[in-house]
Amino acid sequence: MSQTEAELLLQLNQPQKKAGAFSGLVRLYQEKLYWHIRKMVLSHDDANDILQNTFMKAWNGLDGFRGDSQISTWLYRIATNETLTFLANKRMRNIASMDDVETVLLQNLQADTYFNGNELELKLQKAILTLPEKQRLVFNMKYFDDITYEQMEAILGTSVGALKASYHHAVKKIERFFEDSDE
Repeated sequence: MSQTEAELLLQLNQPQKKAGAFSGLVRLYQEKLYWHIRKMVLSHDDANDILQNTFMKAWNGLDGFRGDSQISTWLYRIATNETLTFLANKRMRNIASMDDVETVLLQNLQADTYFNGNELELKLQKAILTLPEKQRLVFNMKYFDDITYEQMEAILGTSVGALKASYHHAVKKIERFFEDSDE
């Protein structure tokens, strides 16, 4: 029987039930967080590593979780920050080789044995990779994860208006990408 976030949160505050409740939290959110991360880094192996780091950070930071937001929002914030840190580090490593991160990510996606998308899905991923990082993140969260702007505001610390603008610009750029590639 799967437990709700509220039930798990109560158990997380009980020392004798903390480890079991955290395992339940992992089961509840690992797939959603994996795909949230995977859409940004595109690689199965990198997504798994970042997901592990996310849950390690969450476990280590449980005592600091004040309950000001939902625990899912807190986990998404940690996953997002871990992903952005990973991408920044990858960008710094690639400065020496002069390859841009988006090219490396696309090459990794094309070589990834876990990617089973068709040509249209690959084209969409290429279009998404042309977006600035923040727009890419907002687009993925809204389009694929159906996360509300209010939830994104809590996760990313950005106003709803700015998030709506980012999503709008991202959609327009993706539409242009498809129009330009059809010519």
